Amino acid sequence: GSVLFLGGNEVKSSAVVKYSSAPPQAAFARLQEKTDLKLPPANWLRESAKLGPAGTTILGNNKKSKPFSSFGMAYDFIDSVGNDVDVVSDSENIKKLLKIPYSKSHVSMAVHRIGRTLLLDELDIQELFMRSSQTGDWTWLKEFYQRLIDQKWQRKKKSKEHWYQKAILSKFLYYSINGDGAAQPVPSTSKQHQEGPVSGESDEAGRASWPAPFEMPSSLSEDPGASNQGSVPLEPSYIVGHVASAPKEQNLTTLFNDGENSQGLKNDFVRNILWTFEDIHMLVGSNMPIFGGGRYPAVSLRLRDNNKPINVLTGIDYWLDNLICNVPELVMCFHVNGIVQKYEMIKTEDIPNLENSNFSTKVIKDIAQNILSFLKSNCTKEGHTYWLFKASGSDIVKLYDLTTLCEETEDKYQNPFTMPVAILLYKVACNMMLKKNQNKKHYGTIRTLLLNCLKLLDNGRHPQIIASANYMLSELFQLDEPKKEDSTDFPINGNSDESYSEEEEEMPDSDENGSYSNSSDPPDDNKAVAVIKSVGELSVPEKYKSVHRIRPSCAFPVCHGTEERCRLVLNYVLEGLKSVDSSVKKEGDLPAADPSTPIPLKYEDESTSGGPECLEKQMALFLDKMGSFQKGKHSSQSGMIPGSWQYKMKLQLILKSSKAYYILSDAAMILQKYGRALRYIKLALQCHDTYCCLCASMLPEVLVFLCQCLTLCGDIQLMLAQNANNRAAYLEEYNYQTKEDQEILHSLHRESRCQVFAWATDLSTDLECQLSVSCKCYEAAYEILLFSNLKNQNPEQRIQVLKRMGNIRNEIGVFYMNQAAAVQTERVGNKNVSTTEQQLWKKSFSCFEEGIQNFESIDDATNAALLLCNTGRLMRICAQAHCATEGDFKREFSPEEALYYNKAIDYYLKALRSLGRRDVHPAVWDSVNWELSTTYFTMATLQQDYAPLSRKAQEQIEKEVSEAMMKSLKYCDVDTVSARQPLCQYRAATIHHRLASMYHSCLRNQVGDEHLRKQHRVLADLHYSKAVRLFQLLKDAPCEFLRVQLERVAFAEFQMASQNSTAGKLKTLFGALDIMAKTKGAFQLIKKELVAESEQISKDKSSAENVSPNDSSTGLNKEEVLKLLSIFESRMSFLLFQSIKLLTSTKKKIGGINEEEVVLKTNKQVYSLLLRATANKSMTLLERIEVILNLLEQLTQNNEASNGGIQ
Repeated sequence: GSVLFLGGNEVKSSAVVKYSSAPPQAAFARLQEKTDLKLPPANWLRESAKLGPAGTTILGNNKKSKPFSSFGMAYDFIDSVGNDVDVVSDSENIKKLLKIPYSKSHVSMAVHRIGRTLLLDELDIQELFMRSSQTGDWTWLKEFYQRLIDQKWQRKKKSKEHWYQKAILSKFLYYSINGDGAAQPVPSTSKQHQEGPVSGESDEAGRASWPAPFEMPSSLSEDPGASNQGSVPLEPSYIVGHVASAPKEQNLTTLFNDGENSQGLKNDFVRNILWTFEDIHMLVGSNMPIFGGGRYPAVSLRLRDNNKPINVLTGIDYWLDNLICNVPELVMCFHVNGIVQKYEMIKTEDIPNLENSNFSTKVIKDIAQNILSFLKSNCTKEGHTYWLFKASGSDIVKLYDLTTLCEETEDKYQNPFTMPVAILLYKVACNMMLKKNQNKKHYGTIRTLLLNCLKLLDNGRHPQIIASANYMLSELFQLDEPKKEDSTDFPINGNSDESYSEEEEEMPDSDENGSYSNSSDPPDDNKAVAVIKSVGELSVPEKYKSVHRIRPSCAFPVCHGTEERCRLVLNYVLEGLKSVDSSVKKEGDLPAADPSTPIPLKYEDESTSGGPECLEKQMALFLDKMGSFQKGKHSSQSGMIPGSWQYKMKLQLILKSSKAYYILSDAAMILQKYGRALRYIKLALQCHDTYCCLCASMLPEVLVFLCQCLTLCGDIQLMLAQNANNRAAYLEEYNYQTKEDQEILHSLHRESRCQVFAWATDLSTDLECQLSVSCKCYEAAYEILLFSNLKNQNPEQRIQVLKRMGNIRNEIGVFYMNQAAAVQTERVGNKNVSTTEQQLWKKSFSCFEEGIQNFESIDDATNAALLLCNTGRLMRICAQAHCATEGDFKREFSPEEALYYNKAIDYYLKALRSLGRRDVHPAVWDSVNWELSTTYFTMATLQQDYAPLSRKAQEQIEKEVSEAMMKSLKYCDVDTVSARQPLCQYRAATIHHRLASMYHSCLRNQVGDEHLRKQHRVLADLHYSKAVRLFQLLKDAPCEFLRVQLERVAFAEFQMASQNSTAGKLKTLFGALDIMAKTKGAFQLIKKELVAESEQISKDKSSAENVSPNDSSTGLNKEEVLKLLSIFESRMSFLLFQSIKLLTSTKKKIGGINEEEVVLKTNKQVYSLLLRATANKSMTLLERIEVILNLLEQLTQNNEASNGGIQ
């Protein structure tokens, strides 16, 4: 629980016990007066749960320095490290630091920075040098110490008095837990045995506690009982990538040859407490025995010699111990020469005011803040070991960077802190990684932790951690989502003391704290990173502030674009692969870790894949079908043992590189760099080749990813096929390779050389080959979805693959169809259909059919309609192929043509049914309608032009033509405004024209049935007028308009021939002349085009460019115009002549001047002008047209003037 203490209303303190191995507090036994503490109790020095290690530790037989005690705690509470805790340490070290200004004794501590957390450990120089003189290690530090600090160091022997005090304290504590409290003397031999060799024993213990400089174990600890707290996390659950949720408690392998206990890496404090003192958060280890009894739930027990007053140091000690352990009361037992006198209860908040040990809690708070600020400002390099040292009796506190000093010697492993620090950096990073989905803002920190961890490690000795750390670094870069490149993602911790530098450069100090020596200081200070010139400064409030001169380089690097991000990932992957490969090289002897201790990777969990054996068989069959895969060869050529950490880590790294290459390929595809895209997808699939060879069972996620790779590969091959003109550039991109890619390939080829997907990534120059490879890629992807039963779990992917399959089959179908059309045009004369053509039709048809099935299976009506439309087009090509002109005979519309056109119509109608209605997809709907209209029109035209009279009666043919034309009209939409509207209008006009011509022809050729003749006359008239109306709307069909009008004139002439009355004939004649007059617009259009053309020619001549006139022609067919003009002149001449003739005869009959005379006069005038014009053979086309326009003008004026005449 947490209680707030206000020591003298000045200091805030709260403590939360995070872990306690102590039993429930028992009340302490109050000793009777006169109890002799010199006599040992019966239970003395036996293991006691109530005391924990306190009883024996106090005596000193277990008191060896714990140089790594903070690491043990950090390993256990990894969540707190690097983030919210400022300090992790043994409570003794914290007390020692806070007493610096009051105490003369020496201080020697190792300081390490992990994130924003400082780890403090006792660094017992004396013990260190005892070891050094025996083993020869650490000589560099010994020499440095002797040269700069203490020329004549000597190990001070502890006094007899010291050991006597320790012994009676120990006995006192054992009496206090001994229920009856009776002193039971022990035989004196035992006592001597206990007290005699104590100091020697302590020396031995001291020597044993320092680890040798780290060496790689030849065999690992095989002690099954060895504790797992605080060892190296070689199977952190981050490796699971985005799948399985990680177990909170990690099961860790020991990396040290003699177990971590001897390394002092075990957290063996009775209590671990999260202590907040003012604004400082500390994780503290404490062994202080706590008892029940007194007025409070907990008390601490102290023994005092009545003859010696309490001093300030003791007071601070007692006060801090109680604050740290959240104990509200202190029970003090006074003795004289070991004889108990009395007990006294003191509240914790009263301790600072005790007589002789008065101290200000506020000053203690200032000292704490100053020391923390001093350390945080100067211990800036993660992974470095700093040494805080104050010689006994000195006022100066110095901070050295031992790592830098050590690097001046040969080997960084001379520093025994290297490994524990590296492992802690690694563990903190792993722990943050587990929460990475919630905390993207920590990516920068994780990256810095890992980079600093890697700096400390040597590949030869720790390949496993190096591979793991590199893999984690690669995991930080999210490949599957676009990067938000704004600074909010990764806040740069510029002005908090969380920022720290991973740069290896010295930052000069310009601070008032004078971290560097002035010239008056002794010369030895130049090795110190920082100096506190006088311990008195520590009591000055805010004398030391956390200095912000550290570059905040733990901001996550902003990657400009996908390519850079993937390249970084591949760089880390390559480092990881090198690390794995180098550890395998050592002839199958795997030195870095125990191969039987697996890293729990996602691949082991086969339960998810549902019948893994069956899936494995399916996969083997699939691979066998795909390429040169040797069955049953799931093994590595390099000799990696399946199940070993190398094997699992390599699989992970291979998969990661495959993903990076896939993303690179996708990015290149978007940039339309198809050669580069193919190269990257080739690398991605080569990674998969190796993966398939190493690993028989595949997780669904891996299969889904393989499916994505094959799909992308299919897309690339299709794009290459569609952009054949850039082939040379693509080939150049495809053949380029970076050194990094080559090294990754080399690492893959160490394991296997199988080429399962090699077929998919060749850059072919043959269009058909590229299309079929693309199709095969999609088919392979779909097959994976089928046999792995993923299509239901990944419906979106299934739809994507089927869509692409439909699309590629359409592409191939169109390719074969165009080839067939090309063969057809090359066919000379009247040869029959070749087998080549028929083969191409079959191939094309089956592709379209499969494509339609693909689209229908995903309810894609629009695309199914387009493929049905293409099948219709194929049928029309087949129909055209059968229209051979048979020798010298007259060509007829054949039954084969009819059959294929009808099939085409069926497919177009199916396409319309597939769409259902226009608003599903207006463009496709309109397109299908147009094609359908065209097919009906073509069929009708062919039947009309090449009537199959040898098989059918004329009436039958006319009926069929009429029906087909009407259906063509039905699907020809003249009203909807679109780009196709003029085409539709032209088509409809042409249909009306053809129908009118047909009925006109019937009327001329038919004899007999008057009712039928009348019907044909009406229909011909109706269709002519409709054709005229539509041609008038079009501004680019003057010739067609003229032709229709001339046919109408001919129709009028034909009718006139059968009329008897003069009035009737005149009426028909005037009607025909009226039709002639209405062609004025068409002639104006023709004139306009001729003028424009002649201007263009003269312009070209003036600019001396030899451009042929045809280039500038607006597409007017002059021959056609001449032909029509000649007919027009002759018909006009004929009509005028007839009108003059008839009008003259009627005039004779009637006599007198009336409107008819005006008409007659005009017609005579126009007729004579026309005759003169036609007689003049030297006139140009333009001049002739101008004459006609002039004549028509006169006629229309006359008609308007007479306005009636014989109507």
